[in-house]
Amino acid sequence: MTVPHMPVAERRSRLLTAAFDVIARTGVSGATTRAIVDEAGMKLASFHYAFESREDLLAELVDVVVGGQEVVLELPSDPTADLETLLARGLVSYFDQVRADPLRERAMFELTQYAMRTPGMAGFAERQYARYRELAAASLREAAERTGCDWRDPVDELAADLVALTDGITLAWLADRDDRRALATIAFAARALAAEADRGGAVSPVQPSTSADIHPTPAEHHRAPSREAAR
Repeated sequence: MTVPHMPVAERRSRLLTAAFDVIARTGVSGATTRAIVDEAGMKLASFHYAFESREDLLAELVDVVVGGQEVVLELPSDPTADLETLLARGLVSYFDQVRADPLRERAMFELTQYAMRTPGMAGFAERQYARYRELAAASLREAAERTGCDWRDPVDELAADLVALTDGITLAWLADRDDRRALATIAFAARALAAEADRGGAVSPVQPSTSADIHPTPAEHHRAPSREAAR
């Protein structure tokens, strides 16, 4: 059913949400102008009241999705956890979000690839990963502060490592859906990152048994892009 007349800002928001939904299901190649307006329940002619072109919409979509990122690791509230445990639990929480919404993660990778391949849009991918590193640095600073540790290397360098690790965990799991392997990588990542800090006291090793913290996920679904959404 076609939506009634609406303000341009609302029309743009609806088209952006529709584009993300289509990309999540079919990839950027399937996100034609026709597919987007059909998803939004709009007439084709109404598209150009909101955007000059499909490329204009996709460029804004990248910015909206990146602008919606608020955190890389959601660290648990546990004052007794050491650094390695805190990082491992934060990574498991991140992985839970990936498992809960794999289509969204696929769409994020699709948008990154599209931005890198499209003339004039390389800067969008650069901003995307600059934002990820900024959020990762914030997570690492919080983890160190909460456990009384100090990072030996500049936190911005470690943040780049953390982003690379989360990307690798996500992409590998999307390819094989192997929870056990992903959890083993999470345990390795937590150990490797924690080893870069000066800590007081011993650190309890984190075992791949963190799989007990992960529960079966319902059928694949996706969320629309939001400036309040976390990765």
